[in-house]
Amino acid sequence: MTVFALSIWVWQVTGSATALTLVSFFVQLPRLLITPFSGIIVDRFNRKQLMLLGDIVAFLCTLTIGLLHFTDRLEVWHLYCVVAIYGGFGQIQTLAYSASIPLMVPKEQYTRAGSMSSAVNYASAILSPALAGGLYPIIGLGGIIAVDIATFFVGLITLLISHIPQPTAEASDSENPIQENIWQKLTFGFRYIFAKPPLLMMVIAFTLFALPNDIAKVLYNPLILARTNGNSQILGSVTTAAGLGGVIGALLLSTWGGFKRKIHGMLIGFIGAGFFRSFLAFTQIPWLWMSSMFLSTMHTPLFYSSSNAIWYAKVPSSLQGRVLAADQSIGIVISLTAPLIAGPLADKVFEPAMQPGGALVPIFGAIFGTSNGAGITVIYAIASIWILLVGIGGYFVPTLRNVEKLLPDCDEQVKEEINHKG
Repeated sequence: MTVFALSIWVWQVTGSATALTLVSFFVQLPRLLITPFSGIIVDRFNRKQLMLLGDIVAFLCTLTIGLLHFTDRLEVWHLYCVVAIYGGFGQIQTLAYSASIPLMVPKEQYTRAGSMSSAVNYASAILSPALAGGLYPIIGLGGIIAVDIATFFVGLITLLISHIPQPTAEASDSENPIQENIWQKLTFGFRYIFAKPPLLMMVIAFTLFALPNDIAKVLYNPLILARTNGNSQILGSVTTAAGLGGVIGALLLSTWGGFKRKIHGMLIGFIGAGFFRSFLAFTQIPWLWMSSMFLSTMHTPLFYSSSNAIWYAKVPSSLQGRVLAADQSIGIVISLTAPLIAGPLADKVFEPAMQPGGALVPIFGAIFGTSNGAGITVIYAIASIWILLVGIGGYFVPTLRNVEKLLPDCDEQVKEEINHKG
């Protein structure tokens, strides 16, 4: 709830899309710096303890924001500093969690496990904006921070009583011998991916998806707030609808289990997410915004869980920290770039160009109007269509379309090595 409330607070204080998107930038910047090391850390240290550390740091960050707010000293730059600290530790926590999933479930259930994880995340996305959007006008930012601090201990206790297994060394771990120097260890994940063209194509496809997706993501709150004169209840309702779509999509996927060929889940997920998201840009009716985001996010668990299932199956568990860290590093670069592109484009280029008499009004004015937020809406529409085209285009790339056939599962590779030695 604090994250959602802070988005409203920053908008009220600055009225700037750039200021709001810079929050995402400062979350991602330390993640970019820590990710190469986080892969080594996750593969070497106790993953449960790393998750606990991430939770504790998140609590301290929230507490710091709360103290600054209660003493009337909170400024936007304070928020940038705090989210930067959280971003670094949060990346280690996220990677430790991701790398632990294939150790806890059989290969056949990777997609279901990923979908259940998505269900939990989206359940939070339902409750948080609904509560924050409704409570913000009543108790303000300070009250919402206090509620979040109180709920922290529930999550901490849950993690403490959970069993998180540790990976064991596998035959494939010989690909990364102890004698490697620090540079070789830091670049191991990248070298592993580049040595396997199907995995490299997975990275390229997700990169082409991630850039427009992250641009749309950072402009989502400014778009709704600009179109509704800062109405936090409408923003909360649309965000809640998006969360509900994610939960239902995840629950359906956990029941179904996904496509046998996971690449279909990834590409069809891209297509559905981009297609339905585009409707948010082409209407100004709140209930249609809700429908658009509901249908779009229903596809999010499908493409994320399907993609993760491929990585879990193709990369040995003892190497997943480093390999997944390399994959995530590229995603973080995109997440870092997106707000730097989106904010200035919205504030300095598209918003002025979509005001009455602006350069883009003859082209897009009849579709998106000329009121506040019209320029942001144009960017959002372009990003949504881009996502749709990435999903369609993936089927025309054989190395991507046939990734599961071209690259054997890691457990099958181990069996072949054992049989060969025998």
